Amino acid sequence: MPSSWLNEVAAATAEGGHIHTDDEALSTTLASPLAPHSTGLTPSQLLAAAYASCLHHAAVEAAGGITDEAHTVQVRAEAKLGRDDDGRYRADVHASISSVGLSREQLAELVEHADRLWPFSRDDGGRHRLTVTPAENGRH
Repeated sequence: MPSSWLNEVAAATAEGGHIHTDDEALSTTLASPLAPHSTGLTPSQLLAAAYASCLHHAAVEAAGGITDEAHTVQVRAEAKLGRDDDGRYRADVHASISSVGLSREQLAELVEHADRLWPFSRDDGGRHRLTVTPAENGRH
């Protein structure tokens, strides 16, 4: 049990080829397995966006203790889904973090700190694999 929960509770609904958050901050169409030629976001795109968003939040928080340039933090996430022999989905996510003006050592520290903040860190196991690395040459 966590020692404290954040006051923010988020809720979203997916139905009929559409997803929206209860506050309508996000509202978009979804690709559908029932309509193979439909347009909209795929589960892989949603995973990539969610990981990028969460890791960006963590990296900005972590960067605050390292640099005055926390506003330059950039996170890129790539997600792909696979299937186990039993048919269950497995996620493989690779994320890279960059920030202007950080040394390689500072960037590595930032990556390590940001990765440890979220419940789906690379050490969490389960049916997902997360790789978080410094961006090459500080850029994506």
